[in-house]
Amino acid sequence: MLTILGFTMIATFLVLIMLKKMSPIAALVLIPALFCVFVGKGAKLGDYVIDGVTSLAPTAAMLMFAIVYFGVMIDVGLFDPIVRGILKFCKADPLRIVVGTALLASIVSLDGDGSTTFMITVSAMYPLYKRLKMSLVVMTGVAAMANGVMNTLPWGGPTARAATALKLDASDIFVPMIPALAVGLLGVFALAYVLGRRERKRLGVLTLDEVLEPAESETVLVGAGGGSEGKKGPRTGGAGSGTDAEAPETDDDGFQGLDPNRATLRPKLYWFNALLTVTLLTAMIMEWLPIPVLFLLGAALALTVNFPHMPDQKARLGAHAENVLNVSGMVFAAAVFTGVLQGTGMVDHMAKWLVGNIPDGMGPHMAFVTGVLSIPLTYFMSNDGFYFGILPVLAEAGHAHGVSSLEIARASLVGQPLHMSSPLVPAVYVLVGMAKVEFGDHTRFVVKWAALTSMVVLGAGILFGII
Repeated sequence: MLTILGFTMIATFLVLIMLKKMSPIAALVLIPALFCVFVGKGAKLGDYVIDGVTSLAPTAAMLMFAIVYFGVMIDVGLFDPIVRGILKFCKADPLRIVVGTALLASIVSLDGDGSTTFMITVSAMYPLYKRLKMSLVVMTGVAAMANGVMNTLPWGGPTARAATALKLDASDIFVPMIPALAVGLLGVFALAYVLGRRERKRLGVLTLDEVLEPAESETVLVGAGGGSEGKKGPRTGGAGSGTDAEAPETDDDGFQGLDPNRATLRPKLYWFNALLTVTLLTAMIMEWLPIPVLFLLGAALALTVNFPHMPDQKARLGAHAENVLNVSGMVFAAAVFTGVLQGTGMVDHMAKWLVGNIPDGMGPHMAFVTGVLSIPLTYFMSNDGFYFGILPVLAEAGHAHGVSSLEIARASLVGQPLHMSSPLVPAVYVLVGMAKVEFGDHTRFVVKWAALTSMVVLGAGILFGII
């Protein structure tokens, strides 16, 4: 019964948000609360929610101060040279811009943190997509898939969890998987090329002068909500009207222009801000302090140095308050969903049902089975739940048929390209929130492509004899 209710709850949630019948926050709160009552454990709803909120509170704090930090860095002009450099490289060609999105997200993902990757990628690429009227779900989808492949780095999380759960060395899991993951990343670039060609066909190709001519102030950056209202420039380019059907046009309210003369610029502090950012990312990778503490200290320092006067600091905090509220609210709402799933035992029953229905004849192929199961399971549950709850069971079943734990562990990484778009991953709300994309639109667009990317990684792993 719990198995059926668990799958029904997840399906109900996905259908409602993809059809836009409910907002993600409302769906994340109300649907699990309703199903908690159906299960007969409504009296324990408060305990489940508190447990979920407690577990995600550090993540919410990290996201809140990270948004403030990177928002301030955008305000003071840290990313302006990156935006201009990418614009010159892309030459206002939609194809190059989409491929550039995949490249930038892949490079920034080396820091191992999805939220940071999405904030930097959206900050740099959003002006180009908005100015050229490109599909914003293409940007969010490509960024999420590139980050998903790179999320398998040993310091990214999944590999370390797999190593811990099965008592293996992380390098023994990751290093042999590099060829398969490289193929998966190439698959993301190939998909970016295809999507870029589609955008080029729809919009045409502009020259750099055409993009910059109307006024650079029309190009917008995310993260400065509360800034002056940007003007909408006339559509130029090729065929097609409006935005892509998969990404409805959003208004420009709350966006700050990439104005070379804006009052918040701090050119004399550019190298200080660059050094501060590099130091912050280094400290995060080296784990000198917990990530929420690092961003809290970084945001406070960035505000104090760049805006020493209290009214200016309040103005910057107010400018980014909308993004902070949206993202942190979504994280706490997701805590209700995860709390009910885990507290009622639905997630455990779902996993056991899936494992129990594996045909006996598939025993010698448990690595392949693990790879296939990792795609939906890491989408419908947290990495902790999958790697610490399900992976040991799969490894034990594989061991009984002569399949090594290393092969099972490597196969368990396959689902990460799709996992990064899971409604249970806080970072995805940073991505869609900063890009002003509806979560349902992002989900409808990315699921099929991300699942395909995961299958490419699995296929490459089998072909190379890694899995």
